[in-house]
Amino acid sequence: MPKLTIEDLKKIREDTKKTMALREDGATVKITVHMGECGIAAGARDVMRALLVEIAQSGRTDIQVMNAGCLDKCSHEPILVVEFPGQEPVLYQQMDKNKTKQVFEGHILKGDIQDDFVFVQEVAT
Repeated sequence: MPKLTIEDLKKIREDTKKTMALREDGATVKITVHMGECGIAAGARDVMRALLVEIAQSGRTDIQVMNAGCLDKCSHEPILVVEFPGQEPVLYQQMDKNKTKQVFEGHILKGDIQDDFVFVQEVAT
């Protein structure tokens, strides 16, 4: 696979943003990348770039991508949240571009939650 340039990524991002703006209400999946200070420092921009590339390469037009601020789970950043209508959101922790690709291919495209990366909040007893 040829390496993508910054210009390629910018074009993919702009094309994806235009497509998504037209169909926000028709989305069948919503993906949120948390991009607060800790998330960005931990690599959230790389996660967002990888996600946009995967979406563009998949040809899917029913995916809504958003960014959000801090989730107050700094040691688990970057965090990516996947939401399908009628299902509980799934939070993925300590993401990078390879994990993002795996989550996209496994969870988004095939519906298989990637348990290895799921953030599970400990409940105080």
